[in-house]
Amino acid sequence: MAGQAVKAFPSILVLTLHLFFLARSSFAEIIFEERFEDGWKGRWVVSDWKRAEGKAGSFKHTAGKWSGDPDDKGIQTSLDAKHTAVSAKIPEFSNKNRTLVLQYSIKFEQDIECGGGYIKLLSGYVNQKKFGGDTPYSVMFGPDLCGTQTKKLHVILSYQGQNYPIKKDLQCETDKLTHFYTFILRPDASYSILVDNRERDSGSMYTDWDILPPRKIKDVKAKKPADWDDREYIDDPNDVKPKGYDSIPAEIPDPKSKEPDNWDEEEDGIWKPPKVPNPAYKGPWKRKKIKNPNYKGKWKTPWIDNPEFEDDPDLYVLKPIKYVGIEVWQVKAGSVFDNILICDDPAYAKQVVEEVFANREVEKEAFEEAEKIRKAREEEEAQRAREEGERRRRERGHDRRYRDRYRDKYRRHDRHDFDDYHDEL
Repeated sequence: MAGQAVKAFPSILVLTLHLFFLARSSFAEIIFEERFEDGWKGRWVVSDWKRAEGKAGSFKHTAGKWSGDPDDKGIQTSLDAKHTAVSAKIPEFSNKNRTLVLQYSIKFEQDIECGGGYIKLLSGYVNQKKFGGDTPYSVMFGPDLCGTQTKKLHVILSYQGQNYPIKKDLQCETDKLTHFYTFILRPDASYSILVDNRERDSGSMYTDWDILPPRKIKDVKAKKPADWDDREYIDDPNDVKPKGYDSIPAEIPDPKSKEPDNWDEEEDGIWKPPKVPNPAYKGPWKRKKIKNPNYKGKWKTPWIDNPEFEDDPDLYVLKPIKYVGIEVWQVKAGSVFDNILICDDPAYAKQVVEEVFANREVEKEAFEEAEKIRKAREEEEAQRAREEGERRRRERGHDRRYRDRYRDKYRRHDRHDFDDYHDEL
């Protein structure tokens, strides 16, 4: 019985923790959560955007080539150099007077070369079958990669019909493992951006987007006051030059020098020792520096209230959200989107990441194993290519020796036969 109690303890602990998190989440509203389990197709609509031009992509339901849990599937872009768009209608909501949390995971299994991995929140009516790059959105959030230079993390917000990208240069992850991206927007217009539950950046919509004019501006008309003393150090007025300082020569006769034995004054003149630097000479005299008692610091242009600034207390409020969408173009397809969450509780979002990342090490091991297999396959292909190249070189060498024998044979005969040799070849 004691053994059974010990075995039962972990289950009781797990149940307790589950009930604890369930109680916490009961205070939050989960507006939309998609894990792409069975039945996901009934919630999502694949767009026909670009289909008539033959440029439309598609998604496949998969956990990818490596994963922490093969049963934990997402949707993966599957056609290269295509526009892929899919959307889901969600319960309409407004973020007025509450926190908005937008979170999802993405895994770039491919060498994408160039393409996006972001998602969008859409407002108003959207024809989901025509959803595409021109469809207005309220939020665009996520990675955008192109070559070795562009590794951008987009955060674009719409305000009064115009899109505003964040001014900061935010970097996204570039490896081939699953990463979570979280955007949190609060009623005070402050925000946080998390990657894998770690804060990547934070700030305010007032300062990090050029939506409203700044509250403060520099007073371009201001000038430094005439009596402003910005000298941190000054000459010591009490410092006095030592007596005889100016009479100290810069050079003196070398005391170690001696008149050569063969010096003849009648022929060579009076011998004078060569000059050497005088160790007592300290250069031109300068007063010592002391702290300036009147120092006011470096003068800076003062900031004043911006007359063009007009506050909008609803700056953070988005148009009521009705859809969530994925709309990307990728040179190389293979990105797995999963774990999309829209809610008002950052703690619940954090819990989701921790839950998925419980299998993080398993995913890493699966990836490393897949890399070993890939490298072994590439080495086999390279070895076959080398062997094939060597075989062709041997064949070319055999043909060359064959031609040389015929050339030597015909050269031993007359010119007419040598011409026949060319004809035979």
